[in-house]
Amino acid sequence: MIVTRNTSIVRVIAWTWHHILWLLLGTTSIAVLYYFKIITIAIPWLPVSVIGTAVAFYTGFKNNSAYDRMWEARKIWGGIINDSRSWGMMIDSFVTNLFAKEKVSAEEIHRIKKRLIYRHVAWLYAHRSQLLIPTPWEHISQGGHIARRAKYYQENFGVGLIGDEVTRTELKLFLPQEEHDRLINYKNTATQIINEQGRDLRELRERELIEDFRHMELANLLKGFYTLQGKNERIKKFPLPRQYANMSFYFIAIFIFLLPFSMIPELMNLTPESNLGLLLAIPLTTLIGWVYVMMEVIGDYSENPFQGMANDIPMLSLCRVIEIDLREMLGETDLPPSIQAKDGILM
Repeated sequence: MIVTRNTSIVRVIAWTWHHILWLLLGTTSIAVLYYFKIITIAIPWLPVSVIGTAVAFYTGFKNNSAYDRMWEARKIWGGIINDSRSWGMMIDSFVTNLFAKEKVSAEEIHRIKKRLIYRHVAWLYAHRSQLLIPTPWEHISQGGHIARRAKYYQENFGVGLIGDEVTRTELKLFLPQEEHDRLINYKNTATQIINEQGRDLRELRERELIEDFRHMELANLLKGFYTLQGKNERIKKFPLPRQYANMSFYFIAIFIFLLPFSMIPELMNLTPESNLGLLLAIPLTTLIGWVYVMMEVIGDYSENPFQGMANDIPMLSLCRVIEIDLREMLGETDLPPSIQAKDGILM
């Protein structure tokens, strides 16, 4: 997630210089052909402007849909934060000797609380890791230039910025060795971690360390975690319908292809006795094309909020916030640091 109020022109150029380059080269090549009168075709400005207006509306619809996916993902993670704090509060206050016939020591009670809370932290990081697994329609899964650019963005403006912090999130730090080795081999480890929590609650009920009401309340929270996990997985595993996403690309490509054949001769006619219009047409046509390309790129990179890039939901930061809150409920003071933004990007 980009956290700087304003994006510097240097960063914009770093993200988009290759688009500026091919637009500039293409426009200049066509301008040279007009200069030497190799081509003389002039498309009227009116139909090109109508196409440009239609494309802008269509791209706006796509970008709104992409933003809705991203904002829904952020709301889901907001729910995870709230319910996680409720889980920690209930574990801390519900697990007691109050209803037990065979009392256990305070140290045992604390170990049980720590096991349940640490397992939940493990679920958070497991869920995050699973959401970062690429799907076939994400950029990193494509071939050629698109995949190379996606890898560059991830390394320089995404998950590549947080290599040191990720080492603090390994599941073996929060799960017993036997449990870790068993759960890590499942296809959906996060799902099985919640199921393990349910089994643990059942055993606590059998030992009467929680009674029926408390058992039901905690089980309902686990059910809520499944619901939130499923919502995130729906966004991850169901793409923005490709008929909308792909057609936007084609429409913009058509508009950018037609634009020089209308803009260049139009400006040349304004100054028939000099080449000023021709020279002016090159940067103006490049600028208009760049604006449309960026509208497409912004929507394209925002529609998948879990692909490890700058536009992502800052899942690691949110997981760390929850971890710190829950471990403080256990009375711990040796806590990991909060995740800080790097280069204006919070992951």
